[in-house]
Amino acid sequence: MMRCIAVDDEKLVLDLLIDNIGQVPYLQLVKACRNAMEAIEVLQHEKIDIIFLDIQMPRLNGLQFIQTLQHPPMIILITAYEKYALEGYNLNIVDYLLKPVSFERFLKACNKAKELFDLKNDKTREQPADHIFVNVEYTLVKILFADILFVEGLKDYIKIHLASASKAVLTKMSLKAMEEKLPADKFIRVHKSFIIATDKITVIKRDFACIGSHEIPVSDFYKENLSRLTNK
Repeated sequence: MMRCIAVDDEKLVLDLLIDNIGQVPYLQLVKACRNAMEAIEVLQHEKIDIIFLDIQMPRLNGLQFIQTLQHPPMIILITAYEKYALEGYNLNIVDYLLKPVSFERFLKACNKAKELFDLKNDKTREQPADHIFVNVEYTLVKILFADILFVEGLKDYIKIHLASASKAVLTKMSLKAMEEKLPADKFIRVHKSFIIATDKITVIKRDFACIGSHEIPVSDFYKENLSRLTNK
């Protein structure tokens, strides 16, 4: 659902715009405004995704209004004047409609805005990273998160123990920096010197977490992290 406002100083035009918005199922009209100042007030208190905006209005015209907005939402200009089209597009508007606007043309502009809205908000397009690159002897080595058993801190270095290799990867990095790079839902800190992959834990003892044949110490300070895991 896209939240919108309509801004036009002509009541008949505004009423028609309100009616058109009401016929588009993915639009929610938050407020119909008679001038730019009313619109500014709405924007200060409401999250708005799109503005249907007239240009010729008293005090502050539509183009001037757009330029006052630091982070403008999507804007569809609806005006009787074709001469402002270039200036409007230079302000990154979604579409420029000339009055009188047919519902078909209005809907086409709305569909264009909806595509942009969905593209911006489509979380499935933003796949989380599944790896990092670390420096190993002047070479960047790709490490898959799914391959990590546990990470061991050694002062200015860390050892990354992998399921796919018998030898750990040694790289210059603090354990804290590594912790910040790892997905929090897949790794937990259990000791000042150890981070473990939660899905690789095979046995939990009083002071140790076992990953295969590896016994990882669990300090009192970090035991709560492990407790949260076992209490899920």
